[in-house]
Amino acid sequence: MKGGTFDQHFLIDSGYLDRIVAAADLRPEDVVLEIGAGVGNLTERLARKAKKVIAIELDPALIRVLHDRFDEVENIEIIAGDALKVDFPEFNKVVSNLPYSISSEITFKLLRHKFKLGILMYQYEFAARMVSLPNSKDYSRLTVDTCYFADASILMKVPKTAFQPVPEVDSAVVKLVPRPAPFEIKDQVFFMDFVAAVFSQRRKKLKNAILNTNHMLKIPDIKEVIAQLPADLLSKRAENLSPEELAQVANQIIDLKKSDLAKETEGK
Repeated sequence: MKGGTFDQHFLIDSGYLDRIVAAADLRPEDVVLEIGAGVGNLTERLARKAKKVIAIELDPALIRVLHDRFDEVENIEIIAGDALKVDFPEFNKVVSNLPYSISSEITFKLLRHKFKLGILMYQYEFAARMVSLPNSKDYSRLTVDTCYFADASILMKVPKTAFQPVPEVDSAVVKLVPRPAPFEIKDQVFFMDFVAAVFSQRRKKLKNAILNTNHMLKIPDIKEVIAQLPADLLSKRAENLSPEELAQVANQIIDLKKSDLAKETEGK
C-alpha cells in the first residue's frame, strides 16, 4: 500500500501474505505481474510457485532493495518505473498490494489486458465499491465499470495492523476474474462516459442527470432524445439502476443518435 508516491506501508503479516499467494492458485506455468513490489515480501513467495514474477516498483530506494534481494533469483524480473506508464509484458495472473493512490487507474489499465485472474489488495472502502449492489451507498461508477469487465469478490478483510508502518485504514483483498461483458454495449467509450456523467449527479433523477451533463455526453437534440427514452428508468437515480439498465439507456441513446444522423444524411 502507498499513500503518496513513496509513502510505503508494507504487508508484513506472513499469514496474510501466504493467504494471498494461496488465493492466486499458482501453477508452474504461470507468469505473475506484481505492481508495487515494495521490499519484496510478496514477490519472494510468488516466485517459489510461479514460472516467472514481473515486479514493478517506482521508488528508487526500494528498487535497490529488490535488486539486492533478487538479482540471483532467475525467475524474477524487476521493472523500475511508474506502473501507469510502463508497458506491461505478457502475464496471465496479477497479484499485488496495489498503490492505493492509483487504485482506479491501475485497475482499468489492467482490465485492458488479457489475464486469467487477479488477486489485488485495495483500501477496504474502494473494494466495497467494486462489489456493491444497486440501491446501496457504495454502488458507484466503479461498480458498474468493474461489472462490465470482470467478476469481483472480496476474499478477505486485512486489518491495518498487518502493515508496517500501520496505515490509517483497513484493506481488503479482491479476486478479479476478467470475462466478456454480461450485457450488450453498442459503444464502449460512450457507455463509460455515460456512466461517469450520471454518477457525477447521483442524487438527481436520470433525466436531469443526463440534461445536466450533456456538455460531457454531447447528445444532439438532447430533449428529443430524452423524450424517447423509457420514462420508468429516467425517473430513477443512477444509483438505483442496475448495470444492465444503465447499458439499456446508453444503447438507446446510441441508436437514436444513429437514427438522427441517418435522417440528416437522407435529407441532404
